[in-house]
Amino acid sequence: MDIDIPPPGEARTILPGLRWLRFPLPFAPHHVNVWLLEDGAGWLAVDAAVANDQTRDNWRAALTGEAFGNRALTGLLITHFHPDHAGLMGWLSAGHGVTPMMTRIEWLQARSLWFDTGAEMLEHQAEFARIAGAPADYCAFLRGRGPLYVRAVSPLPRAFTCIADGDVLRIGGREWRVITGQGHAPDMACLYCAEAKVLIAADQILPRISPYVGLHAGEPMADPLGAFLASLTRFRDLPEDTLVLPSHGEPFRPLHGRLDALDAHHADRLAALEEACRAPATAHALLPTLFRRPLDQGSLGFGLGETLAHLRRLEAMGRVERLPDAEGIIAWGRK
Repeated sequence: MDIDIPPPGEARTILPGLRWLRFPLPFAPHHVNVWLLEDGAGWLAVDAAVANDQTRDNWRAALTGEAFGNRALTGLLITHFHPDHAGLMGWLSAGHGVTPMMTRIEWLQARSLWFDTGAEMLEHQAEFARIAGAPADYCAFLRGRGPLYVRAVSPLPRAFTCIADGDVLRIGGREWRVITGQGHAPDMACLYCAEAKVLIAADQILPRISPYVGLHAGEPMADPLGAFLASLTRFRDLPEDTLVLPSHGEPFRPLHGRLDALDAHHADRLAALEEACRAPATAHALLPTLFRRPLDQGSLGFGLGETLAHLRRLEAMGRVERLPDAEGIIAWGRK
């Protein structure tokens, strides 16, 4: 779709009653999209961006400038709990008297992480990395860096409005159906408008990369990649020419071609990892199978999480097994 990327604090019109904001991020992928839906006398924002001074300034510029056109922020929907989406949920809610909409699991996840800041949490993460084969200096780094979530998320509101898969929201005279996706987040809300043939896809369907799908210390026996691939099928009944509005990257078509590419991407990664497990190895030792460049300490956790998610998917499919040693460090071997 040939629309210029909006500078911070400004907006671009996608369709009548639908506008695009973009905010810089201090970490990859270095930007996040926010969508404005005309809603009566004001605008409903889909997502809030990360909590920092630059983002607050950009929001102020948008709220008082042409982006909002002298109309108020009258609604807020948060797609999922990640800081680049929920970071300023509380700040916007308090400043504009709105109650955010969110799926219950995403709301509870945000509340849980915001208050879970103690040394026990850091030790739990370090132990999770240790048994995945991470070196001692990385485990020490995890213990020393402190909690990350609370640094990038403003104090959360105490109330929310629950939305769920299949709900139909009437926003600005149009019906938007909630379609939830799993894997990248536990119950991420996407919105589809059949009248406009528009999908607000959050992080579920991105135009050039797969969203991060990782296994985490809080649910070590989950199968997030299996959940992600299964939830992609929920979007197969939407028209191929649906306009997809992702949280990162630019609006795009076609939808089904991108779903096919995501399926193929993960099938290739699973096959490569299964082959690498012919010689049993830890998740840390298997990182080069999925990542071409060495990962620094700031990104190693994402690499381990993604590798473990693929290994767990292979385990659930009966293609690899865990082989713990006397210290509890887990190698993965092909069955």
